[in-house]
Amino acid sequence: MVDRLSKETVVAAAQDQVGADLEQEAVILNLTSGVYYGLDPVGARIWAIIKEPRKIGDIHDMLCREYDVDPERCEQDLFALIEKLNAEKLIEIRHETAA
Repeated sequence: MVDRLSKETVVAAAQDQVGADLEQEAVILNLTSGVYYGLDPVGARIWAIIKEPRKIGDIHDMLCREYDVDPERCEQDLFALIEKLNAEKLIEIRHETAA
């Protein structure tokens, strides 16, 4: 189970995965489980952002600037995606400050 996520939580792509961009979408292979995952264009954008450790709040702010989205809806969807990626062990969650 994930500790409580906040906008200060830092997330980054896990090392045990490989990803590829496919026409605005992304495909990720979990090297440990051998399972592939697909992300829609917004998910692919988030995946590109977290190739380097980022605070969830910073990701949220980037998405709100880039897309015409209600900030509250963006936050809910972002937290939901992060929880799913974490459950599949595709990201690392860090409760520290981004470098």
